[in-house]
Parts: sequence; C-alpha cells; structure tokens
Amino acid sequence: MTISAFTMCRNADKLYYPIKESILSALPLVDEFVVAIGKSDDDDRTLEIIKSIDSDKIKIIETEWDMNVFPNGTVHAQQTDVAKSHCLGNWLLYLQADEVLHEQDHQEIKAACEKHLMDLNIEGFLLQYHHFWGDYNHVVRSHGWYNEEIRIIRNIPEIHSWQSAQSFRHITDFDGKSYRAKENTRKLKVKKLNAAIYHYGWVRPPQIMTAKMNEMDKNHSHKLTQYQNEFDFGDMGKLSQFYASHPKVMGERMNMLNWSEDLNFSGRPLERTFKFKHERLRYRMLSWIENHLFSGKQIFRYKNFDD
Repeated sequence: MTISAFTMCRNADKLYYPIKESILSALPLVDEFVVAIGKSDDDDRTLEIIKSIDSDKIKIIETEWDMNVFPNGTVHAQQTDVAKSHCLGNWLLYLQADEVLHEQDHQEIKAACEKHLMDLNIEGFLLQYHHFWGDYNHVVRSHGWYNEEIRIIRNIPEIHSWQSAQSFRHITDFDGKSYRAKENTRKLKVKKLNAAIYHYGWVRPPQIMTAKMNEMDKNHSHKLTQYQNEFDFGDMGKLSQFYASHPKVMGERMNMLNWSEDLNFSGRPLERTFKFKHERLRYRMLSWIENHLFSGKQIFRYKNFDD
C-alpha cells in the first residue's frame, strides 16, 4: 500500500501560503509528494523554497495557468488534476497550499488506508477542519463553513477535482474542461476519519490578505477589485478560541506573527462592507441552534460526498 500527496500553487510565497509547512507536514506519511507549480511573478520564491526541501520524495511539475480556458476558479481544479495525474500511490492525499496535517493524525490516516485498500466501496476519506482566522488562536466554527471535506481519494482516473478544487467527484467521459458541470458526475463514497486539516488560509498580514483576496477574485473571473485597504478581520472576540496544539512544522511561522496590534479586540464595528457568512445574522443564528441543540452538527448543509 502506497500513499502519494499532491498539491498545486502559484505565487504561494508572496501571498503568504504556508506551502513549505504543508509539504513537510505530510512527508513522513507519504511515499511521494507531487507539486504542480504555476509560473509565478518575478518577485515570488515559491519554486526556490520547494526546491530547498531536502527530500527525494518531492516531484515538481512546472505549469502555466490559463484563466481564459479555465475561468471562474476552475483553473484551481485543472491544476489539481495536473498534480494528481503524476501520482503513483494507491491512495492520494490532497493538501491545498494553506492546509497542514498534524503529526498526531499520521497513524490514523495510514491505518485507514491500509484497512480499506481492498474495500472498493470506500472511494475516499473525509478529514475534519480547523479554519483559523486572523491569528493562530482563533477559529471559525460557523454554519456555511465546511467542517469536513474529502482530502484522500483512490488513485483512479475517473476521480477529478471539482469546481474550484474544494472537493472531488467521479466524472464519466470527462472533457478536461467542464469542472463545474454536474452531468455525468456522482458524489464519492467516503468514510470520515478522526483526523483534521489545519487550514491557515485566513492567517496573513492584513495587507497580504487583501492581495490574496484580489488574486482569488481574478482567478474566479471577477472584473471588479473588491478589496482596497488592509483587510479587516472583524471583531476577533466573536470567534471561538483554539486551545489545542498546532502541527510542529508551524512553529517557526507562528513565531513570525507580527500583526496582532492590527487585529480588532476592542469590539469596534466592521469597516469593510462585504460580510462573510460567519458575520451575517442568519448564519450566526443557525450556528447558535446547531451548537446548542444539535451538539455542533450542521443542519441543512450541502454535502459533496456520500458518507
């Protein structure tokens, strides 16, 4: 039984993605780690950083991103599929460039992959999520934020990245472009693991958070620049605090956090006009109901999998 890890990225260094930590977090678990790196800006060091990792498990695939052929965020799915296509393992572990594994979960993942290797009714595994927001001490636990997602799949050609690469689907006779079409697709049959993804996509200096959001808007074919000023993370006091340990590989990066004084711990009103789901009254009410009446289980949620 072998496990491959795979990811895709572009401009990961300048946009403050913990890509090195992500790769390092999985290396002890996997037999290879395939990285599809899109051509980045001249002031970005992503390729150099990944090449500096001392491991013969890493396989780098240099690519070009084409948002004209793959608009509306589907370039993320296409690039994910590029990396997947170079994997050799029986099972494939997918980590996005801002997702990190905790070393305490390695054995759980490996044992599940071994146990279900011959059980073809299991096409993948769900991992739980910690969505960090603003810093490393606060997380979003809210209706509308996925609390689990497919991150391990079988290595079969018919399984493809889905939409903007958040998840995966089985696609029959795939045309190589229609990552948002539902025709000839079905959800994967998956099993939930007692293991988690530590998602650091919302932990960045405010000015870099703005740059990242605008970059994502471009990738999703948005014509207007939505964010202008330093990103406002909102009232941090309304978030849940995180008291457990982080993956060891994150230690150095966590020590680099130097924007705490820019975060709002005073309760001042939100300055940006756009509100995320966890900031909207409707979702806050749903979250209260889920947390107090359903032991945190999300109700009326969309699932892109069969568990």
